[in-house]
Amino acid sequence: MPHSTSQYPSLRRTFRWLAVASLSLGASALSAAQLTPFTASYAADMKKIPVNGEAIHSLTMNTDETWNLSFTAGMFVARLSEDSTLRLEDDRVVPLSYTYERRGLGRSRKTTQVFDWTNGVVKGVHKGDTFTLPTEPGLLDKTTYPLALQRDLMAGRTEMTYRVLDGDDIDEYEFKVVGEDRVTTRAGQFDAVEVERVRDPDSKRQTTLWFAKDWNYLLVRLSQVETDGQHYRIMLKEATVNGEPVVGTPVAE
Repeated sequence: MPHSTSQYPSLRRTFRWLAVASLSLGASALSAAQLTPFTASYAADMKKIPVNGEAIHSLTMNTDETWNLSFTAGMFVARLSEDSTLRLEDDRVVPLSYTYERRGLGRSRKTTQVFDWTNGVVKGVHKGDTFTLPTEPGLLDKTTYPLALQRDLMAGRTEMTYRVLDGDDIDEYEFKVVGEDRVTTRAGQFDAVEVERVRDPDSKRQTTLWFAKDWNYLLVRLSQVETDGQHYRIMLKEATVNGEPVVGTPVAE
């Protein structure tokens, strides 16, 4: 008998962090002035529940020199997809459009966002309702803030704050570097920087991310603890950057 997703609300967050994990590879391929095409595969598992999922993501250049991020994830009979268009401007990642679609986890949902930087507004549809908001300098969407995070880590920053358009509202995301660690993944071992999501002091939710220093801070592992105690992890399976396989140190047997 299939599991009911209403019993496990954190499954929705698992999908979201699968997206973050795969999207972060785009930032790992960044230099000071360019992006590099990539493909990446990640796996997720949840303790207490016999479930696993996977995600595939790619970054490609369009003919007008904008970039397209294409993402798909699957778990049980559920599917999630995201597509974003972006450009680089003054060495900054600038979102142009974003589409999110989820099917199978309870009710289906679709969100669209179009950034009109010339007129200073972003328009879209979220949960069936249209919205219009003013843009802000540096405003990001749910796919481009991981790119900004990784660029900042490469620049040596240890505390980062981003303004992110989440659905039809703007939220503030904070992160901080808390140390270094040796991380084992399906692609080998990596020397990694450990980063935590900064939350309210009374929050029971915990998010920790590990970025491989020798691969331009590629996200290789993520751990999330929910308020109900559910714990899930995301791990790198395999990836290529500009056609080159991402390989860590072999794990000793």
